[in-house]
Amino acid sequence: MLENGFFLWGPTNRLASSHPIIESDRVEGTAVFDRENNPIGTIKRLLIEKASGRVVYVDVTFGGFLGIGVHHHTIPWEKLAYDKELEGYRTDITKAQVQGAPSFYGDDQAWPDPKREQETKDYWRDFPRGPV
Repeated sequence: MLENGFFLWGPTNRLASSHPIIESDRVEGTAVFDRENNPIGTIKRLLIEKASGRVVYVDVTFGGFLGIGVHHHTIPWEKLAYDKELEGYRTDITKAQVQGAPSFYGDDQAWPDPKREQETKDYWRDFPRGPV
């Protein structure tokens, strides 16, 4: 199923790769699921630490219609684990927890914003770390 031009769930007709390295544009548009295989949203973009090159967060989008009213929330990259059968990422984070995370609207609000970055760090600090 497509949402805002991105696959929300289901087959994406992308070639599977057994390599441990993946291009960022192949991650963007990939669905994120909770533990019960319920779709949480779609990865819009990766947020990368400039100095180390490490992916820190993903911008997950959901809601809206034709690009209007789309919600953007960041979740820690380390909380995602790729599931080959789902062809998407699985997390132990619930949709409600994602919806409670600091949000922003659209691409107009650019990172880095020190206040938003601190709010995001504070929000996710108490969640258990590591992949699902």
